[in-house]
Amino acid sequence: MASMEENFPRGGVQKKPTEGKTLNSKLERDNLFDVSREEQSQKRKRSQRDQGKQKKFKADRTAAVKDNVVNIEPLTVEALCEGMLLLGCVKEVSDYELVISLPNGLSGFVPVTQISEAYSKMLSKQVAQGELLEDLNSLPDMYSPGMLVRCIVTSVEKNADGRRSVKLSIDPKKVNKGLNASALALGMVLSGFVSSIEDHGYLIDIGVSGTHAFLPHQKAQSYIKAVLRGSDLKIGQNLNCVIVEVKNEGRVVRLSIDRSEVAASLATERQNWTLSNLLPGLVVKARLQKVAPLGIKLSFLSSFTGFVDFMHMDPEKSMNYSPDQVMKACILSIHPTSKVVRLTLRQAFLHPGGSPNQLSSDRMGAVVEESTVKTFYKQFGAVFELDDGTLAFARLKHLSKNKKSFKPAAFKTGCKHKCRIIDYSLMDEMCIVSLKYQIIEARFLQYQDIHTGDVVQGKVFALKPIGMQVKVTDGIKGLVPSMHLADVTLKQPEKKYNRGDEVKCRVLECNPTGKKLILTLKKSLIQSKLPVLSNYEDAKPGLVTHGFVVCARDFGCIVKFYNDVKGLVPKNELSSEPISCPDKVFHEGQVVKVMVLKCEFLQERLLLSFRLSGKPAPEDKKECTPKKKQEVKYQIGEMVDVKVLKKKDNGLEVSILKDEDSVIAVIPTVHLSDFASNCKLLWHCLQEGDVLPRVMCLSAKGERIILSRKSAVISAVQEEQVVRSFSEIQPGMLLTGYVRNVMPFGVFVEFPFGVTGLAPKVSMSDKFVTDTKDHFVVGQTVIAKVMSTDEEKQRVLLNLKVSECSSGDSAAESFALLSQYFKEMKEIRNLFKRRAESGMAQGLCELVPGKELQLVVQDVKEDGSVLFSGSCVTPATRYHLGDKSLVPGEKTKAVVLHVDALTSKAYVSLQEKLLKQRTKQRLTENSQHSAIVQHIAEEFAIVSLLETGQLAAIPIASHFNDTFRFDSEKLKVGQTISATLKAVKVNDHGVLLAVQGPAKKNVFVRVRKESETALEEMLATVKHSLSLGDIVTGTVKSVKPTHVTVAIDDKLTGSIHASRILDEVPIGSFPTYTLKAGQKVTARVIGGRDVNTHRYLPITHPHFTWSIPELSIRPSEVEGEVTAVVNLKEDSTLEDLGLYNVGQTVTCFVKKYNIARNWLEVEVTPDIRGRVPHLLLSLNTKVLKHPEKSFRIGEAISATVTGTDVTKTNLCLSLTGIQSLEQGTITVGTVTKVTPHVGLSIALPGGKTGKVSIFHLSDTYKENPLDDFKVGKIVRCYILSNENGKIQLSVRQSRLNPKSNSKVEDVEITCIKDVKKGQLVRGYVKSITPSGVFFGLSTSLLGRILFQNVSPYFVQKHSLYEKYLPEGKLLTAKVLSVNRKEKHTELSLLPEDTGMPSVLPESLGLPRYGAEQEKREADDRKKRQELKLKTKWRRVKSESEQEAEPKKRKICPADESDSGIEVYYREEEDDDQEEEAAKKKSQIRKPGEAPRLQVSMGFTWDEDMNAVDIPVLNQKEESSESEEEEEDPQSKLKKQTKKEKELEKQKKEKELCKLEAALMDPSRQPQSADDFDRLVLSSPNSSILWLQYMAFHLQATEIEKARAVAERALKTICFREEQEKLNVWVALLNLENMYGTEETLMKVFERAVQYNEPLKVFQHLCDIYANSEKYKQAEELYHTMLKRFRQEKSVWLKYASFLLKQGQTEATHRLLERALKALPTKEHVDVISRFAQLEFRFGDPEHAKALFESTLNTYPKRTDIWSIYMDIMIKHGSQKEVRDIFERVIHLSLAPKKMKFFFKRYLDYEKKFGTAESVLAVKRAALEYVETKSSFADT
Repeated sequence: MASMEENFPRGGVQKKPTEGKTLNSKLERDNLFDVSREEQSQKRKRSQRDQGKQKKFKADRTAAVKDNVVNIEPLTVEALCEGMLLLGCVKEVSDYELVISLPNGLSGFVPVTQISEAYSKMLSKQVAQGELLEDLNSLPDMYSPGMLVRCIVTSVEKNADGRRSVKLSIDPKKVNKGLNASALALGMVLSGFVSSIEDHGYLIDIGVSGTHAFLPHQKAQSYIKAVLRGSDLKIGQNLNCVIVEVKNEGRVVRLSIDRSEVAASLATERQNWTLSNLLPGLVVKARLQKVAPLGIKLSFLSSFTGFVDFMHMDPEKSMNYSPDQVMKACILSIHPTSKVVRLTLRQAFLHPGGSPNQLSSDRMGAVVEESTVKTFYKQFGAVFELDDGTLAFARLKHLSKNKKSFKPAAFKTGCKHKCRIIDYSLMDEMCIVSLKYQIIEARFLQYQDIHTGDVVQGKVFALKPIGMQVKVTDGIKGLVPSMHLADVTLKQPEKKYNRGDEVKCRVLECNPTGKKLILTLKKSLIQSKLPVLSNYEDAKPGLVTHGFVVCARDFGCIVKFYNDVKGLVPKNELSSEPISCPDKVFHEGQVVKVMVLKCEFLQERLLLSFRLSGKPAPEDKKECTPKKKQEVKYQIGEMVDVKVLKKKDNGLEVSILKDEDSVIAVIPTVHLSDFASNCKLLWHCLQEGDVLPRVMCLSAKGERIILSRKSAVISAVQEEQVVRSFSEIQPGMLLTGYVRNVMPFGVFVEFPFGVTGLAPKVSMSDKFVTDTKDHFVVGQTVIAKVMSTDEEKQRVLLNLKVSECSSGDSAAESFALLSQYFKEMKEIRNLFKRRAESGMAQGLCELVPGKELQLVVQDVKEDGSVLFSGSCVTPATRYHLGDKSLVPGEKTKAVVLHVDALTSKAYVSLQEKLLKQRTKQRLTENSQHSAIVQHIAEEFAIVSLLETGQLAAIPIASHFNDTFRFDSEKLKVGQTISATLKAVKVNDHGVLLAVQGPAKKNVFVRVRKESETALEEMLATVKHSLSLGDIVTGTVKSVKPTHVTVAIDDKLTGSIHASRILDEVPIGSFPTYTLKAGQKVTARVIGGRDVNTHRYLPITHPHFTWSIPELSIRPSEVEGEVTAVVNLKEDSTLEDLGLYNVGQTVTCFVKKYNIARNWLEVEVTPDIRGRVPHLLLSLNTKVLKHPEKSFRIGEAISATVTGTDVTKTNLCLSLTGIQSLEQGTITVGTVTKVTPHVGLSIALPGGKTGKVSIFHLSDTYKENPLDDFKVGKIVRCYILSNENGKIQLSVRQSRLNPKSNSKVEDVEITCIKDVKKGQLVRGYVKSITPSGVFFGLSTSLLGRILFQNVSPYFVQKHSLYEKYLPEGKLLTAKVLSVNRKEKHTELSLLPEDTGMPSVLPESLGLPRYGAEQEKREADDRKKRQELKLKTKWRRVKSESEQEAEPKKRKICPADESDSGIEVYYREEEDDDQEEEAAKKKSQIRKPGEAPRLQVSMGFTWDEDMNAVDIPVLNQKEESSESEEEEEDPQSKLKKQTKKEKELEKQKKEKELCKLEAALMDPSRQPQSADDFDRLVLSSPNSSILWLQYMAFHLQATEIEKARAVAERALKTICFREEQEKLNVWVALLNLENMYGTEETLMKVFERAVQYNEPLKVFQHLCDIYANSEKYKQAEELYHTMLKRFRQEKSVWLKYASFLLKQGQTEATHRLLERALKALPTKEHVDVISRFAQLEFRFGDPEHAKALFESTLNTYPKRTDIWSIYMDIMIKHGSQKEVRDIFERVIHLSLAPKKMKFFFKRYLDYEKKFGTAESVLAVKRAALEYVETKSSFADT
């Protein structure tokens, strides 16, 4: 009968038939009365189809009528009532509520108080305490959109605007109120909430009173991993649980949230569901009863009826259902009174725990141009198909503007309409659309549509104390804070604004996720046309915008912009006049116009200024645009010509020539020259309108471009000896820069491109620095050496010592300085000459040192010096008068020593030896002479040579950084010095050039600058009248490789460049050598060269008439029209570099190979130079090895343009074409770095870098493959790949020369497919880990060799492997298995596999795997017996003995299928051995086996116990005993006499006595399980014995036995012996950690926590995790401990120590803050001190010091902290720091006893580390203290 019941259910299995019937009838009756008017009318208009169907029996017809009366319309808000159960889906989550999507496009909300009882309690607790609870999680942490929840309607209320708001609850007590304990059955799916977290699992609140629901850990693991990605369940979290066990009539249930179990669960009749406890979300098997126009009717759980409306049909099947079809359905809602059940057939809901499909964010708000009507429902709306095939629903009211304009005919199936997606119903998986015109055209539909800075219209909604609420659209509300109600602060805003007023606002901030919109009503912000600043990235220097003041303090103003971007206006930038009290001038909320000075967007720091510029406000807009242009236009390092506009105190304002915008720039005075005296002089002599050529753009900060004329800085940029960013700086670099600031502690040096560094006082000079200002001045040029860099703080430390920064050849360096100085002086003289407006200036120009003058004495001063009258002031000191005594008016002869143009003075001398005209003897370079100092100027001194009386100049400084001299070192007039001549011809300045001191052997030859080509030949400047296109004739004067000098007339000399000789230049020819000296030529003038800079000038240049003419004798130019030459004029400006396109081929002429910079310098035309980088010279490595030999000066070569250099003055060229670094091409490169065991870094053409792996160095692998490559070696390389800027190269011959059939011994392995099982491969050892040897087969592929596959010998110590298998060792291996899916390869190095000798030599005497079994089989029983005893005793030797005698050890592996532990072999019974041997043979070495662990007798359990040394029985006694035993079986064979038997008996007695005595020996070490059993019986409470017993089993890999011993120990040890028990628990934890699973470990842990003090167990497990490097698990455990033991100081400290050992200093700092919040105040000082000690040991000592200092500032009388601080500083700090601390302590006012203690410590310290004086000083201080105390006592 029962089986029939199951097969043919009648309304539920265990129900009485009567009960089933009554329920059914009741349901039908209820449904019958739930009739709406619309439906009755609909029945009358039944379709023909329906009528056809109803031609049945009368009874059927009445049933059908009954069915049809049923209400299948969609759910409406009106239909919702209190107590209705619904399935909902989380739509939005905020901190205080969940917005839930309900079926049929409805929505409701769950307040935070309606989540669950446990969550509400925690909320109340948090509110009561007033501080955040650590284990209370916010709603967004626990809920995410798309999560399905079961809800109950708690109320439906009408809002102020007439809308209904549905309030829901998901509290299981309310949702599951229909259930009681007895109704709970296996397999039920309930919604529950985590109410508390326990050790073994979680208590779940399922809302059933009297029932305790428990969720074990293992049933939650898969859910936590998959859904929560490893983070634990949280209190208040909603879960779908399935009941897996019901106990005690439902009072205790066990649950599971395993996703597969939940998804597979179905509600069945067996679970006894009734209409009173049926729940939404249950998946049931349903049978189709009836199909109606608006949906279908189903029966389910045998006795219940439900409905599916048209929105919840399966869209794939639409209405194609057949009668009595069985399908899965999900319950959506249950009406509390009518008991109407609604279901859904949509796939997403048919597996509990699933979630519906979501709409992509970009579709929300989208306008769909054409949507097609699928079906139209007269009473509800229409279903549309959108352009992407998805379905959408439009409610009736959204189909037209109003009811009148609605036309039903427009919504026939197939009609097309334009609509806009306004919402998405998750529960219906449908978009909600609107066809209303105003909605389609609306600018804002949701918060996402509003952007910062938008101007919006809104209506005043409410006035609150914090501000005014404004309604922008129906669904969007914003807040105008009180500060933003007007430009000024409103005291009574209600007078200005009324509810319903229309207002125009601007969006300050919009946060769509939090639905937060902040607006402003400030008119000046709304009407501002300046750019909106809404993020830090947009804050470019120079940007002018509007902001509002939020704070004005002494330090300046903080100004806020849009999106909470804020910046600081420092005090000095508030106004052009100083403001003392900013808070009085500026007020909160004031709108201001600001300019951005600097922005660090990563740090979110913004520096602003109110000082916009000197121009009036209306011009601001105009001013803003050129600035932007300017920034882009001039790059740092670019060379420009400028015209002086204005002279200012601190520099020159100039305009950049050849720029249509006439960009204004500044040259600070200090940047006019490398020499301070020349800076002053140039500033003095330059006038407005003067043109300065070749000035470099130094920086373009804000609105100003700063230029520099410092030649040292310019040449550093041109020669690429600069760093562009902090990341390029390397210690040891020499960089040229200039002093930015001089501080008492050091000098700040700035370099081009804005990098700044600090040279501390100690690194400033080789001399002692008293005052930094004596050594350096701001703006001075210096050469700095990088000492170190600090990545974190972006700091650079520099060294300016001459000894560190000079090249070592001081003579060469000082001479280079002197030459540069006179070169600049020549330019200044030429400037004076051109000016020559006053007689005085003219006179000064004509005066040069060495010139004789006739002078008249004007005045004789008291100090003996004389002033002469003349065109300028002419003084002579007393020394220079010789022995003459002069009177005013007297005439005399004098020699000029020095002319100071700045003061217009000419210093003269009347000394005879200088006036005498001697026959000048021929002087040679580098000859040494004695000389007398005659005059000392700022940069140099004038000396006269003793032999000839000629004047020479010697530099005062030997280096840019050589600036300070003590008085004793300074030169004095009249002093005799030794000078070495460097220039033997008198220069334009009338002096020879020399350097101080003797000549060096290696004389440095100064490399000429590019522009100095024809320096020597150029005659004195001659003003000429030549102009463009003039034809001149001249005689060739000299022929140089790249140009020819032509004498045009007696005075004028011109130059012909190599490119201007032939029209067609053959490649490889030397055009200049076609001309001979003395040859007449006819040429045309095409330009000119500047006399000073030798730079090419266009004809239009203002100084052209002072230039050296540039000529051309190319036939086409000489004979052509002048217009043709005019084009050349344009050609010859600096801009013409732009005329050369990348990829263009040009003919150029070799100038020289620059060895220092590694490039070939060439000239293209007279004014265009180029550089060919080393790697672009050739593809032939021979040429690249000696490039200087391969290119001859003047040779014509063909090159390809690749771009221009940073200064825009040189073309970048290539002789190998443009290198495309594409895959498969071959190129050349230079080795820049050799990384051992990894490969090479190679510099490629174009500044790129590539990498060569060791597998791509050769076709045949070598032992040390990198030995052939040195840094700087040039190699040809093949490009394997070029992706994401990473270039992989190969230098294998098979890649470089694929045609040469060279033998490829080691084929390239690119992927796992290239590896086959059984193949022999070669590779390099990568690393040795506990799981085996990792072996590199290619760049991307690693193979693993298990230890048993490495060698046939058994190795106990891994260090042996590291010795014989070092990283990078070349080996041959055999492939054992290949797992292509996981890309795993298992290899073997065993000789029988590879045919190679074993990697571990036999000489080590190691035992072989399996050697012992073979012996046993070969030997007979007797020998085995002997072996047994020998090995038995040998095994128990202590480890030290084993190490000392490696050859005596005989070790065998355990059973090969063991758990991976090597043991010393033990033999008990012969039969066992044979079985074991057979087992072993069958199971030798399985690939993929876990690595083996070696365990000796001294097994450690991380509990602090020293391994006990137990002595071993005497070896000799043992062996004799065994021999006697061996004779035993033989003697049995003979017939024994009585006497023999007696003797034998006595012998056996003796042996037994002996054995018993041995067993009784307390020092004997146990040998078998029985021995241990005896021992633990005698000492049951000794944890050491139990642990050794466990270790004994582990050596035999008997893990289960070891576990059993541990369990016995726990039962046996007395409960009072807590520590002993804990030792065993810790050992068991350790065992499970090493050999068990995570699950078994957790089980042991949970038990240990119950039986011991929990904190200790937690700490031990943390240690175990940390020691086995399971850091993640350790961290999770620490988090649990912090929640559970918050008040325990030791937990915080232990976690801090763990974090610091991991290197997580930042996390430790955060932990300290948390610890101080959690721990009581009295513990704070101690905790901070302990944290600081830990920081000193493992972290950041500086932070530790700061912690101590702050604690001691707060608690200065805590002597214990002072003591700790002292101890630590004595250990870690410097002596100065320690003394500072002692000094502070002895000046505290503490009790005399404590002071005595501190003085004693100070004295001890000084005795140990100080001097006799310092000891005396302490004693003195102590005496003073005593005296002051006694004087106090007296008073």
